[in-house]
Amino acid sequence: MQILLDVFYLLPGSRPMSQPEAPKIEFPCQYPIKVIGHAAPDFKDFVIRSVSVHAPDLDVDLIEINASRNARFLSVRISIMAQSEQQLMAIFQDLKASGRVQMVM
Repeated sequence: MQILLDVFYLLPGSRPMSQPEAPKIEFPCQYPIKVIGHAAPDFKDFVIRSVSVHAPDLDVDLIEINASRNARFLSVRISIMAQSEQQLMAIFQDLKASGRVQMVM
């Protein structure tokens, strides 16, 4: 049995169980983004400005802000109507390139 499984994993186009294929996203869709950075009075506004460049229809009324237990970090959760994978990648890259963002999920 083990030999058959090993052969299966060697077939062209197959993937090992440890690397499942990422689910496909159908665009446009509602897409949540969580941005974590050092707590600063303007962090929320910074995230809104950065994301609005790529998603001008961002609804600021749906934004959630949470502070970490020690108030050193803030998380800003937003939801956009994502149009493409390229749009999402541009948002993630701009946020990370800013130097103010620790993590984008």
